[in-house]
Amino acid sequence: MSIKPVKKAVLPVAGLGTRFLPGTKAVPKEMLNIVDKPVLQYIVDEAISAGIEHIIFVTGRNKGVIEDYFDIQYELNDTLRNRGKTAELEMLNSIQPKAGSTSFTRQQEPLGLGHAVWCARDIVGNDPFALLLPDMVMQDERGCLSGMMDVYNQSGGNIISVEEVAMEDAHKYGVVGIGKDVEGGFEITDMVEKPARGSEPSNLFINGRYILQPEIFDILATQERGAGNEIQLTDGMLKLAAKQDFFGYRFQGNTYDCGTKKGFILANIAYAMERDDIRPDVINEIRDLTK
Repeated sequence: MSIKPVKKAVLPVAGLGTRFLPGTKAVPKEMLNIVDKPVLQYIVDEAISAGIEHIIFVTGRNKGVIEDYFDIQYELNDTLRNRGKTAELEMLNSIQPKAGSTSFTRQQEPLGLGHAVWCARDIVGNDPFALLLPDMVMQDERGCLSGMMDVYNQSGGNIISVEEVAMEDAHKYGVVGIGKDVEGGFEITDMVEKPARGSEPSNLFINGRYILQPEIFDILATQERGAGNEIQLTDGMLKLAAKQDFFGYRFQGNTYDCGTKKGFILANIAYAMERDDIRPDVINEIRDLTK
């Protein structure tokens, strides 16, 4: 079986971020910092570490700062060089995407995740691609997408990352049905968005990472609107699952939903705890605040 490698990733970043107003009135939610890096940088780092060579950002209005962030800022670099700030300059150079390795396309209407993915169709072309939801920050020694790549390189098809939730909470999420084991994962037998209590096929919820085959685009092109009057990716994947295999990858790290205030705050604490330069002070301050 010949498996085409995954070298492109789609990052939908068109959301308004209304939960973080007024902070996101002028700054996209994806550019809010976790410690000292934008949320979006963590997602890009995960993609690149998994072997992704081309990142496609699906943007919306007032997201120009994202494109600027991933461009070279000559004035800043020159100022750092003249002031002898070599460490800062080297850090900026280390996160600078290679020329031609990023693309930006516009989702002109907020018609849902499925529509956002469809907007990237011409840039992705006839290739399998990764899809990373930028609200979901995954903390692990090895990136979530890297683990998914291991499953994909053995099985091909479509891969969805999942993780466990308490069964009594499974009805709040999109969950999957569990089939037979494959190397590094398992066959997915069903996908249900927010199932009725008692009807959940498992307690494994879809956590915002996917590897999809390009045939999803033809399905999304004619996909009717579903929940929320939006074009739902899950509906499209269910149709694709009738023709192609889907496999699940169990992510064992920590996931922070940075689209919520709670998740964003917890992500800041968790990543601060990984930093030797600030961890002791942060621990002491938290202790003082919680006395």
